[in-house]
Amino acid sequence: MESSKHPADGAGAPRSASGESSALYLRVNGTTYTVTVDHRTTLLDLLRERLALTGAKKGCDHGQCGACTVLVDGRRANSCLLLAVAQDGRGITTVEGLADGERLHPLQEAFVARDALQCGYCTPGQICSAVGVLREAADGFPSHVTPYDADSGAPVELTTDEIRERMSGNLCRCGAYPRIVEAVAEAGGAGVRA
Repeated sequence: MESSKHPADGAGAPRSASGESSALYLRVNGTTYTVTVDHRTTLLDLLRERLALTGAKKGCDHGQCGACTVLVDGRRANSCLLLAVAQDGRGITTVEGLADGERLHPLQEAFVARDALQCGYCTPGQICSAVGVLREAADGFPSHVTPYDADSGAPVELTTDEIRERMSGNLCRCGAYPRIVEAVAEAGGAGVRA
């Protein structure tokens, strides 16, 4: 997919205000894209405006709310803070890529079952972050509340405090936090690993 919102110059290369753009290769939700982007384009803007993947939301645009959380090579990241050109060759997963066809991801199912959303604006970022949380805990990455004497590298038990700490970078203006914690705990208890 070759695309640009900027008109092409005589050589056929996209123009930008600064004259600086690059072609990059991304695997987004299992689909390969080759796009040319201005060097200032964030991953969030590329996903939303160029690839029409609007699940990741633009909340604060400063990396403070988590509404734009996606998975980059399996690790959660705030896409509003990432320059698209720096993601060349990486695998990106958005909330749209978590389901398996018509079957929702177990975390998506848990969010629905536990009514872990209200307005829904932050929900895609919450779910992507929760996928990252489950993977990090299973891989033994400690958090601020992990006991200091926990076995290094051993899976971390997802207590309520662990889930709250690990999800603290994702804000919910509606205050659905208790249900979000329940949904993550439910999916974690089911051994979900995305």
